[in-house]
Amino acid sequence: MADIARLTELIEPEAQALGLDLVRVKMMPSEAGDGGEALQVMAEDPATGQLIIDQCAALSRRISDMMDAREEAGEVLIEGAYHLEVSSPGIDRPLTRAKDFANWAGHEARIVMDKGYVDQFGGQRVLKGDLKGIDGEQVTITDRKAGDVTVPRDQIHSAQLVLTDALIAATRPLDTTGAEEEILEAEEE
Repeated sequence: MADIARLTELIEPEAQALGLDLVRVKMMPSEAGDGGEALQVMAEDPATGQLIIDQCAALSRRISDMMDAREEAGEVLIEGAYHLEVSSPGIDRPLTRAKDFANWAGHEARIVMDKGYVDQFGGQRVLKGDLKGIDGEQVTITDRKAGDVTVPRDQIHSAQLVLTDALIAATRPLDTTGAEEEILEAEEE
């Protein structure tokens, strides 16, 4: 099993060197269907909230080089075969950092609590509704069933935005570098 905290500690400086913010590091089953694992790294450009393909490629190269060097030096970061996936968090992004809960307040979110933390709101483990924000380390959401619920951030198993028209309207457009040329070429044909 990979040590996510250690991987994050090693990957974050690689992202920062490119002027990027690390959003999440996660091990997950590979989508290739080969039974292997994927190291998923999500990052964003703080100026745009996105990651364009050139930034993905540059970060992927930096992470690969760093991990290869560590493994050549004898450090086992991930046991067994895996592949690296570097991506933008996307529009229905995961909420992993305190600033995510602050920046996306007012939008619909889905929060899944750790298994041991459900007693305070009727045994309900999944909360879905309008994200109110964060105060210190306490996240508040107006759940559709339970009303206003405040939970400790360290007891949240996962959280992400829900794709809604309001979220789409609030997000910045994707980088359109080169799009005009592609559109003109398509129109000319």
